[in-house]
Formats: sequence, C-alpha cells, structure tokens
Amino acid sequence: MKIKGSTNIVGLIGHPVEHSFSPPMHNAAFEKLGMDYAYVAFDVDPKNLQSAVDGAKSLNIKGFNVTIPHKIEVMQFLDEIDEVAALIGAVNTIDFKELKGYNTDGIGAVRAIGEVTPIKDKKVVVAGAGGASRAISFYIAKYGAESLTILNRNVEKAQSLASDVLGSGLIEDVKADSISEISGYLKDADILVDTTPIGMHPNIGDEPIASAGDMHEDLVVFDAVYNPNETALIKEAIKAGAKPVYGIKMLLYQGAESFKIWTGRDAPVDVMEKALKDTLNLE
Repeated sequence: MKIKGSTNIVGLIGHPVEHSFSPPMHNAAFEKLGMDYAYVAFDVDPKNLQSAVDGAKSLNIKGFNVTIPHKIEVMQFLDEIDEVAALIGAVNTIDFKELKGYNTDGIGAVRAIGEVTPIKDKKVVVAGAGGASRAISFYIAKYGAESLTILNRNVEKAQSLASDVLGSGLIEDVKADSISEISGYLKDADILVDTTPIGMHPNIGDEPIASAGDMHEDLVVFDAVYNPNETALIKEAIKAGAKPVYGIKMLLYQGAESFKIWTGRDAPVDVMEKALKDTLNLE
C-alpha cells in the first residue's frame, strides 16, 4: 500500500482498539481494488469523543467504524441516523458525507446466517440482551422471521428488548424468558443466535449456553464470538450434527457493508475473509 497526498482515510474509533481485526481486513480490500484508501484504528477516550468526530470532519476523514464504548454516545454528534440504527439505538458506522450513522452489525449477522438458511418464516432464539443482541434482533425481525425468543440471565432486560422489537411493527411474535429455559425453546427452534461473550478468548473453557443434547440436526447455530473461531457452543453444534455459523462471518459482512457505505462499491468479500483468517491464524 502506498500512502500519497491524495489518500482517503477511513478508520475505527473505540477504546481500546489495538486488538481490532478491521484494519487488515479493509486494507486488503482497498489494495485488491486498487483504491486510494487507508484504514487505521484510533483509540479515543470517551471524554474526547465529540472532538474526535469534529476533528475527523475537519480532517476530511471519509468514514469511521465505531466500537465499544462509543456506539451509543456517538449518535448525539451526528446529523442523521439511519432508520434501523435509530431503532437499535446504536451506531457502528459513520459516513462523513452526510455525517450519518448506520448499524451494520445486524446485517452482518443476517448475511452470515443467510449463507446457511434464509431468516424468513423461521423460529429464532437469541441468547443475550445486550448491544449485539439488540442489533441482530431488529434485523431478524426486519428479514421476516416467524417468531423471535430472547433469552437472558436478567429476564427484565430480555423483556425490555422484546417489547422494543415488538413495538417496531416488524414482527408480531416476540417472547422473552430466562436463559436457563433454553433447552425447551430449542426443541422447536430453526435458528439459535448466541450474542453472549461466553467462550470468548481467553475464557475458552466457559460452559456453553446449550449442549449437543439440547440441539437437533436441522438447527442452525450462530455464535457471534469469533475468537476462538470454534467456540464451545460451535463444537456442541457440530457434535449434534447441527449447522454451525462462525462469528468471523458476522465480522466479515458487517465490514463489507461499511465498505459499501463509504465507497459506494461492493467489497471483495473473499479477499477480506482471507485477510481475517490470516490475522486469526485460521486455515
């Protein structure tokens, strides 16, 4: 990659950011397409968030990805929020052309699952009720799931999210319950989505939210955790003969969606996936 006087800058803001896999993924895509862009990560302390957005605008930065802890707070410094991002209440992508915020996390998950099965008319169980669950749940509703069940240790949090999704008018059948009841819900489920951090490196020995005995062969199991690639939950899915969907795919497709928002071009997904796998030392 040659940095020139004309090079367009996009990047990531978060705190911390040094472990991000986004720079190698996006820079590989720009290099493949011969685009005069570079992607860099910026560690932004929460107290400096507004000045970071203002400074980026002044410096003619083209776009940002936004990660923890800025996804909600950054919204107040933008001129426009995409409709689904507004429903989710969080932004992970900023396009500086209109200073507009988007959320590509949910579309990333839906595209990852879509490689194995369409969401439409499916019974979906989502574990967790945090930011990732929120983003994914609204997109699952948007893409025509028959029903959505949100399970969480804190049931009130699950009920609050279920109420918000129901209130969007995108889906009619939304339930909430304790995650301890998961085995009962999986009997009839078509898709299980795990948005909890259980099993994430370095806690790879965590007990998964469901075991092979809870699953059936027609179940699609998606774990949003991508490090390690094969989480304890994915191992249980494979053991059960269920269909696994790896978290790296969500990272890949949310990145591809951001790429298109910034550049107007389709991302070279195969090149981005190879860069991700190389970074994670995967086959």
